[in-house]
Amino acid sequence: MGEQVKEKFRDSIGTIDESGKRKFIFPKKPQGKLYNYRTYVSWFLLAFLLAAPFIKVKGNQFLLFNVIERKFHIFGFPFWPQDFHLLVISLLVSVVFVILFTVVFGRIFCGWMCPQTIFMEMVFRKIEYLIEGDRSKQIKLEKQAWDAEKIRKRVTKWIAFFLISFIIANVFLAYIVGSDEVLAYISEGPLAHVSMLIKLLAFTAVFYFVFAWFREQVCIIVCPYGRLQGVLLDNKSINVAYDFVRGEGEKGRKKIRKGEDRETLGYGDCVDCKQCVQVCPTGIDIRNGTQLECINCTACIDACNDIMDKTGFERGLIRYASEDNIEKKEKFKFTARLIAYSVILTILIGVLVTMLFLRNDVEATILRLPGQTFQSTENTIKNVYTVKLINKTTEDIDDVEIKLISHKGEILMVGGTLNVKKQGLKEGTLFIEINKKDLNSSKEKLKIGIYSKGKLIETTSTNFTGPLKIN
Repeated sequence: MGEQVKEKFRDSIGTIDESGKRKFIFPKKPQGKLYNYRTYVSWFLLAFLLAAPFIKVKGNQFLLFNVIERKFHIFGFPFWPQDFHLLVISLLVSVVFVILFTVVFGRIFCGWMCPQTIFMEMVFRKIEYLIEGDRSKQIKLEKQAWDAEKIRKRVTKWIAFFLISFIIANVFLAYIVGSDEVLAYISEGPLAHVSMLIKLLAFTAVFYFVFAWFREQVCIIVCPYGRLQGVLLDNKSINVAYDFVRGEGEKGRKKIRKGEDRETLGYGDCVDCKQCVQVCPTGIDIRNGTQLECINCTACIDACNDIMDKTGFERGLIRYASEDNIEKKEKFKFTARLIAYSVILTILIGVLVTMLFLRNDVEATILRLPGQTFQSTENTIKNVYTVKLINKTTEDIDDVEIKLISHKGEILMVGGTLNVKKQGLKEGTLFIEINKKDLNSSKEKLKIGIYSKGKLIETTSTNFTGPLKIN
């Protein structure tokens, strides 16, 4: 029975009480060296996140994920539906990298780089501390009756949360439809784009719900990465971990008393102050071991180190360490599994880089018009085709001509030469006519060149059909 009570945390969530109701967490404001480092990293990532859709590289948005028009910009490079294979490989590279990183460092991404954590802990939580105060004041305010003070503080916080959520929604929209579109909506006013305003308010409501109410539940319940962590971690993975060997001693943890010799009494260095629990943004007790709810934010490390300094014990009772390092004093080793992941990641990166270098700025597709047969004259065979040109560059391509390379013949472009706008698509119709004596079979592969102002910019191929030749 005692063992069942001790292990109860493993089959329950700290944010839900025994009756199944939501139990809100009021974490103590973290302080310490690692929290300062996290703050600096968060400032950088927040600046990048807010600025990325408004940065232009050769006229291209730095990051764009326009799913509606199937148009993507990654670090200023435009990707079209025809480049879908590159996006797939990029996604595979990201997945393998995250897996490798998780096997080595656990859920450190969640605590240091995840947008959810950054916005929650470094923006919304700081606003909450500023308006309502630290942990004890927040708990007192929660229990307080709805008097003038509570209404004033709560309404002020809710308005601030809504405004921040509205800003995030605008930035989020800029990643999807493009920053130019969003800036145009702002300059022309909401009444000129009522449907877009409704979408913005819907996004705002989602963000407000997440950061004002759902909060850490995203990391605990919704995020699949936390579940993935449980599969990937092993005893050699480096996590935010409690040194139970040192902390528990022979008789376990105990409140400190002045003048006592804890080592002789058999007690560990943990003085059971519960500061590590109070600062945890997901409400766990790190002393219970590695848990899926832990986002490796290091708040407990700073809190514990501060207590160790005050009690005169050595720092590092809670630290970045593997289970084998704590229990067996083993140092980190590059295992066969890590080598395998590293090899796979290197190969995928090599394939991606190669494909990026081989990627053409102009893509041409020439296909025979469906349902049409060849036309035959006394000396020639003629086929009709549709042509599609995609300009992936940021400059217009003018005076486009299409010529045969592999065979002698003539290409007649309906409407004359083509002009393709930057990052645009142009479609047309053309006829290819070849002398019968230059054809060796009823179905031949033609190599065709795409020229702009006399310069070859792309080559493509297509099939040319004719009458069956009888030897």
